[in-house]
Amino acid sequence: MERIKEAELTNLGIKAFCRLGLPENDAKDVVQVLVMADLFGLSTHGMSRVESYGDRLRIGGINHQANIQLERVAAAMVKVDGDNGVGPLVGMHSLRAAMEVANECGIGIALAKGSNHFGPISPYLLLAAEQGFAAMIGSNATTTIAPWGGSDARLGNSPLGFGVPNPGGNPFLLDMAMSVVARAKIRDAFKAGHEIPNTWGTDAKGVPTTDPKAALDGFLMPVGGHKGYGLALMVDLLAGLLSNAAYLTHIKSWQDAPSEPQNLGHFFVLLDTKRLGSTEWLSDRMNDFAQILLESPPSDPNHPVIVPGMIELQKMQEQREHGITLNIDTIQLLHQMTE
Repeated sequence: MERIKEAELTNLGIKAFCRLGLPENDAKDVVQVLVMADLFGLSTHGMSRVESYGDRLRIGGINHQANIQLERVAAAMVKVDGDNGVGPLVGMHSLRAAMEVANECGIGIALAKGSNHFGPISPYLLLAAEQGFAAMIGSNATTTIAPWGGSDARLGNSPLGFGVPNPGGNPFLLDMAMSVVARAKIRDAFKAGHEIPNTWGTDAKGVPTTDPKAALDGFLMPVGGHKGYGLALMVDLLAGLLSNAAYLTHIKSWQDAPSEPQNLGHFFVLLDTKRLGSTEWLSDRMNDFAQILLESPPSDPNHPVIVPGMIELQKMQEQREHGITLNIDTIQLLHQMTE
């Protein structure tokens, strides 16, 4: 691991994506999301993605000159055609479109199709919160989860996020996927020779297992059992079906078919909190809301109560001051791509 300043990482990222064929303004959008992910400590969704995004850009699986189109279909509703662009680029266009109509109407929704992996949701939530918008944002994904009671993968580990601004403190930022744990945790257990809880994954026949190898050959389990299954379906209905993107098994795997468009979909629902009251009103209520939770005596003194977003925002503050911790392989790859 190595430390790198935010400005240096941003400049390297922009140059790298420009070398991959993106116009500079498009590269700036993509890099803004990925660098924010690294600032939050979400390195699996940060600038390391230049490798997988870059591989698909080079072979035409992602359009490096995407002509993203917006269609205002109602006062507070915009349809976004991502033209198979890089996911964070489509995401940023969608976020700005939703903010524009929410500014006008008090609430706005953007539904995007023709996209790809758009990074984590928390950067979009923070950008919206900084402008005074509460947000609900989601995306569908490649299939990795079996339907409840099923025995093969039919739905994705679709991320869903919620954010509420706090003009006088930390915003609420909840960014979660639909599985109990990430596949990486199961992989770590397998490497360490440990069993896993039988709530993490199933074997290839859809039967819950404590064997990490069997789980890696099988499927992730949704958070909350059948309730998480229903929630994952709702994300895909909004992000995929209603946006006219691909959904469920119609989504192509970027790993199995890297040269083919995925046609992922996203949704951005924004609420203009400035219409509801003053910034002082919202700050007082948000700080009180957080304090009620934080004052709960922890059951484990080593793990005090937190509010979603606290860890990421603290990490961002620390890394903006001291530099972003990244795998040296990612930094070297960026330098190679920009030489």
